Amino acid sequence: MIVIVGLVVLLAAVVVGFTGVLTNAGPAHPLTENFSVFGYHVTGSTGTLFLFGIVIGAVGMLGLCVLLAGARRTAGRGRAARRDLTRSQRETAFLHRDRDQLLEHQQGIATGSPVNSQGAATHRKRGSVFGRWSRGRQQAGTGQVNGPR
Repeated sequence: MIVIVGLVVLLAAVVVGFTGVLTNAGPAHPLTENFSVFGYHVTGSTGTLFLFGIVIGAVGMLGLCVLLAGARRTAGRGRAARRDLTRSQRETAFLHRDRDQLLEHQQGIATGSPVNSQGAATHRKRGSVFGRWSRGRQQAGTGQVNGPR
């Protein structure tokens, strides 16, 4: 729908531009004063001046479109990077939890004592403090052996 509206507006602008150039051309519509732009002396009719305005406006719109497309692309890259970072952090937390479980299981086998599931769950409990993971304290009397990691 927006594309159709854009095409209608563009077609109306082209019609108004051609009408403005053609009706203000010829010796009946001369420029009252000559002026120069970047050393180029503009002479002719008001229709010629209107045509130059249309061309400059089209170039300006093209520049604006390129600028906005670049900004949109940069914003999309940032959004994708944040999404990837969040996914990576989740995967890292999951892997750390699995590593901790494996180490606890291996320590339980090495000491010959069965692994206490309540103690393991208490030992794995983590809390977020200012965006960093901190290990929760072990409850007294859980029978866990804390060896070097």
